[in-house]
Amino acid sequence: MTEEQNTNAEALCAEVEEQFLRLQEERKPLERQWELNLNFVRGNQYCTLASGEITVSEKTYDWEQRRVFNHIAPIVDTRLAKLSRIRPALAVRAASGEEGDRAAARLSSAILSAAQEECNLDGAMSLATAWSETCGTAFYKVVWDASGGAKVGQTEGGAPLTEGNVAVCALPPFEIYPAVLTEENMQNQPFIIHASLLSVQAIAQTYGVETEGKDISAFRLPYAAPRAGVSGKYRNTGSNFELVLERYMRPTAANPNGRFTVVAGGKLLYDGDLPYINGTDGARVYPFIKQTALPDPGAFFGVSVVERLIPLQRAYNAVKNRKHEYLNRISMGTVAVEDGSVDPDELAEGGLAPGKVIIYRQGGNPPEMLTLGSVPEEFWKEEESLLTEFAKISGTGDLSENADSFAGITSATGLQLIIEQTDARLNTAYQSLKRAAKEIGRQILRLYRQFAADVRLLRYTDGGKTELVCFKGSDISGDDVILEADTELNLTPAQRRTIIFELMDRGLLSDDDGKMSAAAKKKILNILGYASLAETVENIEEGEKDDRKLNI
Repeated sequence: MTEEQNTNAEALCAEVEEQFLRLQEERKPLERQWELNLNFVRGNQYCTLASGEITVSEKTYDWEQRRVFNHIAPIVDTRLAKLSRIRPALAVRAASGEEGDRAAARLSSAILSAAQEECNLDGAMSLATAWSETCGTAFYKVVWDASGGAKVGQTEGGAPLTEGNVAVCALPPFEIYPAVLTEENMQNQPFIIHASLLSVQAIAQTYGVETEGKDISAFRLPYAAPRAGVSGKYRNTGSNFELVLERYMRPTAANPNGRFTVVAGGKLLYDGDLPYINGTDGARVYPFIKQTALPDPGAFFGVSVVERLIPLQRAYNAVKNRKHEYLNRISMGTVAVEDGSVDPDELAEGGLAPGKVIIYRQGGNPPEMLTLGSVPEEFWKEEESLLTEFAKISGTGDLSENADSFAGITSATGLQLIIEQTDARLNTAYQSLKRAAKEIGRQILRLYRQFAADVRLLRYTDGGKTELVCFKGSDISGDDVILEADTELNLTPAQRRTIIFELMDRGLLSDDDGKMSAAAKKKILNILGYASLAETVENIEEGEKDDRKLNI
């Protein structure tokens, strides 16, 4: 590398690092809020934001109760459980009704089904949903992993050669730095920086550049160096890490293919075009997909319901602790003594234990217990009121908790409407998750089309049976990804079974002769959760056909 190239590389590294530090400072309040959310979910609920930093408040008195009655964690668990019903069953819609387009759509759907298992899309969506529900936003990164896929040979040095495969990674919001915090659309961002910690060994293996490495606590990342009493992402320490900054710049007139720059440890690791043709009509776009719990109009990052519940949780902890302190005063007693009549140190140390002999000054008054009565009714009213607000704000109320309100409703239809209204609060999160799933599917197909030059084989499961699909990138012509109809509904397994049985009773799944096709039976058994039985029924029907042929 010439001196001029070295100078340009140093200037580019300084530019990326300066942009990162500026963006990090701009969104510092957001990061502190995310940290506060994480602490409240994990039960560290005496944290507070003071002067832009998270601090742990101290007790006012030694006897003060500081217990945590965590209602935020089960609310997040409930929301995650309901959101887990939506799992992508991706399919590709044919461009037209012609047989060629329909065959291409079936091939793309089979590739998607196989890719979902290969890259563990279900696990990535579960992790991303947990981040979005806690911090408000999560991201998926869809990339091509050259080390993935089946082994096809080895190098002269004995290292394995693989065919490569798509990888889908779930990323926390801490790692994504957009150029403009007020731009909601990711693809409209001038540039995006992905900051992550990698070991020096991984950097050398991926980019072929040696870096020095630092201790994790040396980085200015909110999740890299946890403070005392505050939960962080990385609890371990190490001295062989570097902060890798990947800057993605969108295509412009000057750079029609965009620009991708990687910097670590003050060294330039890579600089070139955006690596993936993953947009519409062969465009190069960011390999990130955003998922939010609740949108924040005019802001890039979303909002978490945890943020809304924190004031309630603080009030609830205060009420419960003050009530317990009052109960302690009633049960343990508060003693009044005349000055000089007894030894106060001895009485304070041992209290009024049963059978205790109290010696007091002759002519003085003996110690007596003060009567405090019962716990004031206001404590109980405030506690019930806060519990009701938890359900209203989170949108995860339990019908059993409000049974008195629905005592007059006796029909199943009425109760079902109430359940649907309760779940409607989660529709925003449902829609964001489904939009992310469809975009992930599109980018998966486009990456296979770009990198799968040779014929390759993928295995997938269809109706309990293992199928193989053989293809190469040029075979993928359609990427209009949709969700299958049965995944568009937020239904429990019991609700789906009820709907299917009603459709069967009305004859909507039968032909003109009143018979149900083998394909319809197989699909119904799969939906009901009896995939193995569907395969058995198919084998029986095929055997009956063979028997009829032999009789002929």
